[in-house]
This record gives sequence, structure tokens and C-alpha cells, in this order.
Amino acid sequence: MRKLVPLILLLTLSWQCYPALVLLDRVAVIVDEDVIMQSEIDERLLTIKSQINAQPGAKAPPARVLEEQIIERLILESLQLQTADRAGIRISDDELNNALSSIAAQNQMDLPQFRMALAKDGVSWAQMREQVRREFAISRVQQGIMRRRIQITEQEVQNFLATELGESVTADEYRLGHILLDLPSSPTPENIRVARDKAEILADRLKGGEDFGSLAIEFSKGQNALDGGDMGWRKPAQLPSIFSDLVEEMQTGEIKGPIKSGRGFHLIKLMQKRGARAEGMVAQTEVRHILIKPNEIRTSRESFELALSLREEILGGRDFAEVAKLYSDDPGSALSGGNLGWTRTGVFVPKFEATMQSAKLNEISSVFETEHGFHFLEVTGRRMEDFSDRFRMGQAENYLRNQKFDEELDNWLREIRDEAFVEIKI
Repeated sequence: MRKLVPLILLLTLSWQCYPALVLLDRVAVIVDEDVIMQSEIDERLLTIKSQINAQPGAKAPPARVLEEQIIERLILESLQLQTADRAGIRISDDELNNALSSIAAQNQMDLPQFRMALAKDGVSWAQMREQVRREFAISRVQQGIMRRRIQITEQEVQNFLATELGESVTADEYRLGHILLDLPSSPTPENIRVARDKAEILADRLKGGEDFGSLAIEFSKGQNALDGGDMGWRKPAQLPSIFSDLVEEMQTGEIKGPIKSGRGFHLIKLMQKRGARAEGMVAQTEVRHILIKPNEIRTSRESFELALSLREEILGGRDFAEVAKLYSDDPGSALSGGNLGWTRTGVFVPKFEATMQSAKLNEISSVFETEHGFHFLEVTGRRMEDFSDRFRMGQAENYLRNQKFDEELDNWLREIRDEAFVEIKI
């Protein structure tokens, strides 16, 4: 684990005529408006040497060679952190805490255990937080700069999608559960009959709601049996052909089988799927609403009662759109009769979202309150919209962008290094 370097270190020197002198840490490198202290270099050198020596058979290069490389790395880090500061990039305490929790979890620890492990390695909690903060800031700078420097055209995306690699990169992935009831190498008709009957009984049990993983552990002879039959995430090309022909049309949770092969009878369950087909289908809702907001001349209670009375008028036959145009306090929708158009999940505040999702088609909801005021709404349509092509194009663009990222990042780092004022004082 890397250790963050303290900025001030006391160096003790023994002279012949004095018991000891304590000197302040010194500036080793000036980088534009920042400085790199000797203690930072020494600490980084110690850490890297420890990492190299911990590898069997590895031998650290001479200290001077390592020191030169460390100085260059620290110069580039400093330049990027200065760029982050000028751009106003700030890493919040919540982001740091979430990141540290994630690091602890990756090391199979909770936060108190992680802090204890750091302390044993001589790393304080403050040092670790600062290290993570620096890395976050540098990452954010790199992402922002690369977004501006790397341009992917629609034609590049289309050309990539037309290649075999493009097809592979954007192919959907499936997570299958698998149960195999095997057959002997030279099965008799009786062997086949018994295995088929057993497979059909298991299929009925699964369709009746029994746990797939438990039955896989108990009955399957497949190599993933002890994992509850879980085959992990695979693209169709990575699946046996008898499965790949089926999975693309299966719904999540669906069970297929028995499927006969030379090895025996198979049962499969589509546990999860992801990709253009899975994630490109988006549920959309068409909704309209009326909002009544409390104001200087209308109390909260009066606003609520007005919303109730308007709802009753609409239920009595008055036109929804007419009422919305006259009374709704939502300027974005009032002129269009309260119509919010087709929307997907996650657009509105939670209370509005929940009411919209639970509302029956073409029925006026009860009056409810959000942070914006008092509403009632009507769902006028529901549909599934296919965004799979757009999703595939996004996948392809991300792949192409990542391909160019490292090369373009090297170019940018070289540019800022060449343009920087750097004075090495050691």
C-alpha cells in the first residue's frame, strides 16, 4: 500500500562539535506555483524500494535512477493538481468517505479494520485521505481534458460497429444458471429415459418456485455445480451453441429445458442480462399534472383545498387541459395543458415518481404534496421505447475513446511538462 508523504520532516545531523542539529525539510523542486519537498521524494523512494524488494527475484535499480523517475512523476502530479485547482475541482468529504469504504471493502475489511491496517503500515488516516483526494482530483482533471481533446465522429462509430470486433464489443452478455444431469459415455435407452424423467421433474420443481442454486448443488454434474450452477457473465459466442441459440429470446428468470446433448440433459435459467437489448428497452410514461403552490397570498392549507376543488371539477367533466392553463403554477407545462410528455424513470422527484408509477391509466390521482407544492396527475400512456441502437453506439464510442485515451493523455502530459517552469534544486 502506497504511503502519502508528509510535507515537513525533521532531519537530524550529528556534527563533531555539536550534539545534534535539527534542520527543516528543504525544497527539492519548484514546479510553476508549487514546490516538491525532499521528504516527499525520500518517502516515495522508500515506498517503491519496499514494493520492488517484496517481489521474488526482483532487484531495485540504483537509488539515483529511481530518484530521477520519482521526481518526474511528482512534477507531473503537481502540474495536474495545479490544473485541478485552477479549474475549481474539489473533492467532497462524502466522496472521500465513499471511496475509502470501497477500498476497505475490496480488501475485505470494514473501515475500522482498514484504519488499523493502515496504522500498522505506518500510514495515518489523514495521510490516506489526502492520497485519495489527490488521486481523485488528478483523475477528474484527466477525464475532463481528454473529453475535450478526444473527438469520436459518428462515422468512426458506424465503421467500428460494422467490424467483427465491434460486434463482439457491443454484444449483449448473459448470466446463466446451469444444471446438468449427465449420461454415461454409451447410454442405453433406459439411461436416457431415466435422465430425461429426472430432468423434467427438476424443471417442474424450478418452475414451481424452488431455488435454482440449491437444486444445482444437489443434482448437477456440471463444473459450476458448487457455485449453484452460476456460469458467470458470458457473451453468446462464449456459450455452448445449444444455449446461445436460446438465450437471446429468453426473459430474465425464465427456465429452459430439458435440453439434450451428448453429455446429458441440461436445464438453464437466465439470471441476468445486460447490453443493448437488455438496457436499451426503456419504460416510458406519458403524464400530465396540475401544480398549486403556496405563495404570499395563499397559505399551504388554501393551496391544498384549491387543488382538491380543481380535481373535483375535472372529475365532474371540466377539461383537464383548460384547468391546467388557467390554474397550474408549473410554467413549463401549464401552457401545454399540464402535459409533461413522455418521460422515463428517475426524471421527477420521488413522491411524484411513485404516484405516477402507481397511477392507473387515464385516471386522476389523489392530491399529493412534494417540495414543489400540491399536485394531482393523470397518466395518459405507457410504452416501452427501444433505445438499443443508441445504447450500442454509446458502447462503441466509449470503446474507441478508451483506445485513444492513454495515447492522448501522454501527449497532454508531455505538453504541460514542456510548458512548465521547473527548477530542480538537488
